[in-house]
Amino acid sequence: MNRGPSVPPELTSPVHRAQVEALYVEAMLLADEAHAAFAAARDFGGVPRDALLQISLACESLKTTTRLMHIIAWLLHRRAMIAREPGVGKRDKAACLGEPIAADWSVCARFDAPIRDIVSASERLFDRIARIEAGWARPEAPRPVQALLAQLEARL
Repeated sequence: MNRGPSVPPELTSPVHRAQVEALYVEAMLLADEAHAAFAAARDFGGVPRDALLQISLACESLKTTTRLMHIIAWLLHRRAMIAREPGVGKRDKAACLGEPIAADWSVCARFDAPIRDIVSASERLFDRIARIEAGWARPEAPRPVQALLAQLEARL
């Protein structure tokens, strides 16, 4: 029975599946917090009527939201790979997290602490997932038994 595309070995482990699920929940919660915090700052006067600061808030809001959406797309793609959904593969665009979208901390320094905390948390989450992605993409090191077998084969 064909269960769809092959799944990378790292995704067959219950530990990896649990890790993807936990990161997905964390990313969704952070996205909700970001939406609420940026909306409150914009709508309820969390930013003084400084036009440049309001534009900066909008830009950083967009960067943070984009960063979180890249994370969520990557995690959803991993979930789809684990579920062996048809048409989902390792070479899909969503399979790669992409380049980080850095916050402008000279601008963020003028925001209230809750906004700065969310921007910082989104960057840390992106960095964590980028490290995970890099580790999963790295080829598995040969086990000592495999190395010995390779030496024996070379001698024959």
